[in-house]
Amino acid sequence: MRVLVLASGGKDSALASWWAISKGWDVAGLVTVSVEDDDSFMFQLQSTNLAAYQSAAMNVGWMQVTVSGKPDQEVIELERSLVGVISGKVGPNPPTSLPGGGWKIPSALRNIDSGPAIDAIVCGAIRSEYQRRRIELMCERLGVISFTPLWHHDPLQHMQELVSCGFKMMLVSVSSDGLTEEWLGQLLTRESLSTLNNLAKEFRFSVDGEGGEYETIVTSAPHFDGDISVQGESNWQGRRGEFIITDAKLE
Repeated sequence: MRVLVLASGGKDSALASWWAISKGWDVAGLVTVSVEDDDSFMFQLQSTNLAAYQSAAMNVGWMQVTVSGKPDQEVIELERSLVGVISGKVGPNPPTSLPGGGWKIPSALRNIDSGPAIDAIVCGAIRSEYQRRRIELMCERLGVISFTPLWHHDPLQHMQELVSCGFKMMLVSVSSDGLTEEWLGQLLTRESLSTLNNLAKEFRFSVDGEGGEYETIVTSAPHFDGDISVQGESNWQGRRGEFIITDAKLE
């Protein structure tokens, strides 16, 4: 089974890629969607460039696809960009630079190799029927299988599994009551996850962030060859904020 993984740089797509590797499948590469607009119903906006470092750490190819962010167009734009790679053609060369300050191209970054046609696309969707259904329909049109291995994972068990398996997750945006500026740039540990869970109960948000309460990046995982170090600064806007990465390096 030769697959692509939709990778945002966040926790769920990182776990989905580990799942695919654990199945013994050939992960041809990670596909990262970069959104031009300020919002998207489908794709993560914050720090998605980190997926380039994740692909280098996994020694798989990487492909960045730019979409408009318009609800009626963004999946179609992704689909059109994937047609060649799905058929087994070599992917486009990685960009010579990444948008945003401080992002340096990892030396091990490479494009998706040519080879047998892609059999499936793996997605880290958990509870968004909107996302899952649109990816499934896209896969049907492309003639490949859609896998969503994390679908309906229990929120707290999902987060505990990530921590216990060694995924280092950093919060790069928060937008919920109860989540203050101090959470930006913080790594989730057993202790901080317990605190996060208590806040989720008190302020009635989902502990796994599935409602958009926060976004993450993964800097280390069981299937990474090396850790990703990041530096950045907080941009706090009163009730929400973002951790802006100014430098990243695969070590």
